[in-house]
Amino acid sequence: MLYSSTRGQVKNLLFEDAVMMGLADDGGLLVPNELPFVETNLDKWRNMSFTELSIEIMLLFTSGRIPRDELMSMVKHSYSSFHHPEITPVNLVGNLHVLELFHGPTFAFKDVALQFLGNLFAYFLKNRNHPLRILGATSGDTGSAAIHGLRCKKGVDVFMLFPKGKVSEIQELQMTTVLDSNIHNIAIEGSFDEAQGIVKSIFNDQNFKQTFHLGSVNSINWARILAQIVYYFYAFFRVNMHRKEPVSFVVPTGNFGNVLAGYYAKKMGLPIDKLIVGTNENDILHRFFSRGEYHSKKVRETLSPSMDIQISSNFERYLYELAEKSSDQLNLWMNAFEESGRLNVESNLHKKAEQDFSSARVNDEETLSIIRKIYQDHKYLLDPHSAVGVCAAKKIDLKTPVICLACAHPAKFSKAIRKALGIGPILPYELESLKNKETHCNTVKADPEAIKKVMLDILEV
Repeated sequence: MLYSSTRGQVKNLLFEDAVMMGLADDGGLLVPNELPFVETNLDKWRNMSFTELSIEIMLLFTSGRIPRDELMSMVKHSYSSFHHPEITPVNLVGNLHVLELFHGPTFAFKDVALQFLGNLFAYFLKNRNHPLRILGATSGDTGSAAIHGLRCKKGVDVFMLFPKGKVSEIQELQMTTVLDSNIHNIAIEGSFDEAQGIVKSIFNDQNFKQTFHLGSVNSINWARILAQIVYYFYAFFRVNMHRKEPVSFVVPTGNFGNVLAGYYAKKMGLPIDKLIVGTNENDILHRFFSRGEYHSKKVRETLSPSMDIQISSNFERYLYELAEKSSDQLNLWMNAFEESGRLNVESNLHKKAEQDFSSARVNDEETLSIIRKIYQDHKYLLDPHSAVGVCAAKKIDLKTPVICLACAHPAKFSKAIRKALGIGPILPYELESLKNKETHCNTVKADPEAIKKVMLDILEV
């Protein structure tokens, strides 16, 4: 398995080099040159545990460079800190299947990929004579999951940007209470889109990137998508224990990485009928899938802050597929979007997208209403992001079994739960104890040069 950039100037990398590079050196995103088709393996994989399934799927993508026993050790270690024996269990809530992805150490779906990625970095660094400096941006959950996956890792420094005042209190505490010497939290005076733009700008400075050995934990890193592909297969098998009946997945998303993993799973042969994109009021993805228009607007603050995004970094990988892997077409689209904030696709390509995807927009009032209804009817508590997905599922007439992705523990979003139910959620001890801990964070203006200065001051180069 080899990897190339969507922009066409970086080609045929091994898995290790793709993971360590993060964002491709030409500014594009790295993707496999081809996807394995695994339909004939479904019966063999059906009764595997999550870790066993992870190993089988990941081995298809690792360029034959990680021995099975070493990958097995890495995967088992990655998921040993999860609070549920199934790692990503599926529960029936009414007529919906809920895939719970929040049983990791930071109670968010990002743990599934980032616990693995942290161990993957450590494995690759053993054979390299240089450090790794992780630069990332978070709208809430990526930051804490990355920090907990990489704290104390030898040879790794983490610089995590988040929009000041625009993540939940718990999300911020999960980052800023980690005082390990290799963890550096940076609150920027701006939005997540600005933070993400800063990260891409710094990665595109090739001299800085190569001099300081920058790496990425955001979902621009292919390993993040790979780890997330696994739970689509796992959930399918939990719902279809003895059948191959197609299912549909409903995914609340802002950055498109989570649902993109489902798209790749479908291309690999998993029987998926529809992938439903659930957005909040920052609905650029809904506007694309409903009208073929990918136009950025000003970010609106909502009760589901991890989805308050107007530029979906992973969408480039999907556009590349939609363009039939034409880097020339992809570059035309991305140049137009970067210049004007607008991108339109031809009607035939929009119809092609509609074969795999549907979408729905969910506002704050609807989010609160669905949290309230699901709790009253089923005594099941959704966080506001998962509620967006469940509400989207109810807006679309689906003929197949429906699996909704629950992306975070409701205790991380007490404000929304209290607003919906009049009472707050019970916090797990790991979250409750954060309130009494010391914190550390730098606040910096939203400017790439200001961030570089912070990094240089800390690295003392």
